[in-house]
Amino acid sequence: MKQHLAPRDLALLLAVVALWGFSFVPIKVGLREVPPFALAALRFLFAAIPLVFFVRRPRMPAGVVIAYGLAIGVFQFGLLFLGMKLGMPAGLSSIVIQVQVFFTIGLGIVFLGDRLRGENVAGAAIAALGVLLLAIYKVQGGLSTTLAGLLIVLVAAFAWAIGNIVAKRAAGEHDDDMFALVVWSSLVPPLPLAVAAYAFEGGMDAVRAVGSASVLTWGCVLFLAYAATLFGFASWARLLHRYPTALVSPFALLIPVSGVASGVLLLGESLAPMQALGAALVFAGLVVNVYGPRRLRRARRSTSSAASTSRSGPSSDSTSPASSGGTDS
Repeated sequence: MKQHLAPRDLALLLAVVALWGFSFVPIKVGLREVPPFALAALRFLFAAIPLVFFVRRPRMPAGVVIAYGLAIGVFQFGLLFLGMKLGMPAGLSSIVIQVQVFFTIGLGIVFLGDRLRGENVAGAAIAALGVLLLAIYKVQGGLSTTLAGLLIVLVAAFAWAIGNIVAKRAAGEHDDDMFALVVWSSLVPPLPLAVAAYAFEGGMDAVRAVGSASVLTWGCVLFLAYAATLFGFASWARLLHRYPTALVSPFALLIPVSGVASGVLLLGESLAPMQALGAALVFAGLVVNVYGPRRLRRARRSTSSAASTSRSGPSSDSTSPASSGGTDS
């Protein structure tokens, strides 16, 4: 497994997290007309259909495909939206769910035998401090939450981590196309999410909301299905397969940063100094996580080179006087 991100893969990672952060804009727009569970059901329905008729089923057990669909589609997004319904603000939820980074790293160590390096710990700690500042800013802004909502979003974060591990192990054991996995696993969430929408979002009112949705809302649904789900999760799973989880998963901490930036650029939201500091710390933590090993190796090489030079210097000096003394005698 590669230990260092290739420039192309680094660019792809940044594109994915930027896309996921931006996706909170179409989510906000879509939720104006369609309730949360119904919006999530539509997202995965269009991620699966019609592509499922054109993309070959992944060559892995059906249980793996179902497990990934349940973890990502039903539990991650279903519980995230349920937590928001029970009092967790959307902005704070987008930050709290990034706890999945640490769940993913821990599960990778336990189930995949991943090794945790010092620079991974240092980088994750710095980035986590930045995310904490973003959360503190949200709370200080007057956002209130409920304990039930907070706990449910934390469970959603754990479900995301499970999905990451399922995808990584499936790719390692079956070496199949992650795009096919995302397409076929997207068949799993629509029905449970539709049932949840009917049960918790007003029954036929949820159906009527979907039927009367505007063209803009349907555009948001298609963006979430094709860009955020198919491109985003397929690319994410592919990168998790190529690299250690401790190297890739911390990039998800950039999602709330991208979300804040998208809100500033597209929704007219303001950027406070604490938010800017939090974003800077997230970037700094990721730099340590990605480039820390190279810096450390260079430092070790220079230290060993200096030590070797210092050892060879005195020995040559001591040899020279001895040889010259022999000539004089």
